[in-house]
Amino acid sequence: MLSGDNKLVERCLQGDDAAWETIVNMYAKRIYNLGYRYTGRREEAEDLTQEIFIRVYQNLNSFRSDAGNFQSWVLRVGRNLIIDHYRQSRRFQQSAGSEEMEEMKLEDDKLPNPHRMIEQDEASRFLQDGLQSLPPELKEAIILRDLEGMAYQEIAGLLGIPEGTVKSRINRGRIELAKLLSKRRAQKGMLI
Repeated sequence: MLSGDNKLVERCLQGDDAAWETIVNMYAKRIYNLGYRYTGRREEAEDLTQEIFIRVYQNLNSFRSDAGNFQSWVLRVGRNLIIDHYRQSRRFQQSAGSEEMEEMKLEDDKLPNPHRMIEQDEASRFLQDGLQSLPPELKEAIILRDLEGMAYQEIAGLLGIPEGTVKSRINRGRIELAKLLSKRRAQKGMLI
């Protein structure tokens, strides 16, 4: 018996435009968010989202349900394109992640005043700079876990590595990020 995603893929391969539209609607927000987390720029994330969906559509016939679920496959296609984009541009901007966000109180329950908005922007840039200092594999693990909310097993499947390695990368990334941010905070005399 075919799952819902597998049926949609089958319908797309038969030329059903409505099925493709359903797939795009199901995954557009997640793909956009993934692109935005890696680039930190709205326009660039929008372009990447379009490129990812073009790549998904072009390679739809290579999806094999026996090799994993469709969502993981779509995210893997997106991740691979984002990595290609990173290699081409040689910069890896991100908009923040891990437990440091909670410590910096980047979110308010009420609408922030202008002063708080400036503080939030500064804290976000500070954290983004810290993330850029991490090795790409640690940044990627932190983004997928802390920002995308993916489970360890899901990340392991997406990256094609053991679950223990995922946990190790996330732990090392968080520790390195905390050290970097503490050091920079002390250097700049920041209270963030």
